[in-house]
Amino acid sequence: MKLIFEKGKKGRGCSILPPSDVPEAKLVSSPVRKIPAKLPSLDENEISRHYSALAKRAFGVNDGFYPLGSCTMKYNPKLNEEIAGLSGFRDIHPLQPAHTVQGCLKLLDTCAAYLREITGMDAMNFQPAAGAHGELTGLLLFKAYHRSRSDVARTKIIVPDSAHGTNPASAAMAGFQVVNIPSGKDGCVDLAALKAAVGPDTAGLMLTNPNTVGIFDPNILEITEIVHKAGGLNYYDGANLNAIMGIVRPGDMGFDAVHLNLHKSFSTPHGGGGPGCGAVGCKKLLAPFLPLSGTGLDGGAANQPQSIGRVRAFYGNFLIVVRATAYLLTLGKETVPEIARNAVLNANYLMELINKKYPAAYAGPCMHEFVISLDELKNTKGVSALDFAKALQDRGMHPPTIYFPLIVHEALMVEPTETESRETLDAAAEAFFALFAQAQSAPESFHAAPLSTVIGRPDDVKAARQPVLRFNYTQAS
Repeated sequence: MKLIFEKGKKGRGCSILPPSDVPEAKLVSSPVRKIPAKLPSLDENEISRHYSALAKRAFGVNDGFYPLGSCTMKYNPKLNEEIAGLSGFRDIHPLQPAHTVQGCLKLLDTCAAYLREITGMDAMNFQPAAGAHGELTGLLLFKAYHRSRSDVARTKIIVPDSAHGTNPASAAMAGFQVVNIPSGKDGCVDLAALKAAVGPDTAGLMLTNPNTVGIFDPNILEITEIVHKAGGLNYYDGANLNAIMGIVRPGDMGFDAVHLNLHKSFSTPHGGGGPGCGAVGCKKLLAPFLPLSGTGLDGGAANQPQSIGRVRAFYGNFLIVVRATAYLLTLGKETVPEIARNAVLNANYLMELINKKYPAAYAGPCMHEFVISLDELKNTKGVSALDFAKALQDRGMHPPTIYFPLIVHEALMVEPTETESRETLDAAAEAFFALFAQAQSAPESFHAAPLSTVIGRPDDVKAARQPVLRFNYTQAS
């Protein structure tokens, strides 16, 4: 498929903007381009066809089963989109006078109140643009808190070896030293290792619960107490909140700060690079350090002298919060827990269906996701987790997360989500069984998969070693 730059032809175009109804404003010379932007010239028909063709080459929840572990790729109700498209939300500007956007401010307050209730936090901020950005913001709160107490020796953040990769990265970006601790044989935090790791230099612990292998840590209250007794703070990675929201609150587990992936738990768009929202909540002791909105409506810097400042402009991606609010209002307080229960039910149902051929890496019921290992299949038949994932695409479903968490060899992490039907899960199990039989009779066939997708199996080594990251404009006419 050609890039849109290759399709453009000089002289072509389309009039998509209405005539201006205000006087034209001349910009000063400094920000004006000296050379015209290298944008492709196409008519509206070709633009429409180009993006329609791109959509056909992508796989989304609207195309089929998408059990991507720890990512919660669930269906987003179209009602959310309709609400976010209302002109009173869509057409506002963050610099409007406060009295003209009272409805929008009310919505922010409403959503914040709901999320505080769900998480057990005392304050909520919507500035962070994504989950990892929320992690960074939360850790900056930790740093500001310790510094406010002149406790500058606390320079280390403890992270389990099963954590999401963004956790150690966020801690490092916030200027902390990362201390990695191992998981126990049960997939949960090794308490002895944690006790050995904490000390006067402990700034905090980052933890996901349920964790990355889909288990709710039964020792969570002891874990957070160990960190608190050492003088540290506890950070809750909200990536897996989908399994417990409305049932168990991070604040009641002993966590001091939390970020929420609104695209994972609260049904806003996921993927494509954004926009997103990694809302951050915290307990009262951290509230003075939250980011400023930059609008003056929160009292301004004069009334928040300890704030870490802005981490993004204004209130962040407002329309994402609108979508999350619409979702919560649709569900109501009684139905939010049902979402979590259905997510857990679906994961356990699929895990039990395929258990005879694909035993879970850890015994016992799971939460919203589970992890299986294809280590034996690779050793006996030469079919790796990557081979299996490619072959699943020929079965009309997106593959689960592979090779993560790192503590499970040849891992497949499966998250069915609560929006999938029993029939879909039954069909997924049948696909898993069919591929198991194929691995016994024709394991070499996996090395060519996928065969039915738009793009076949790429050369992964060449893609990694010789990536094409730039377009040569001289090739375009």
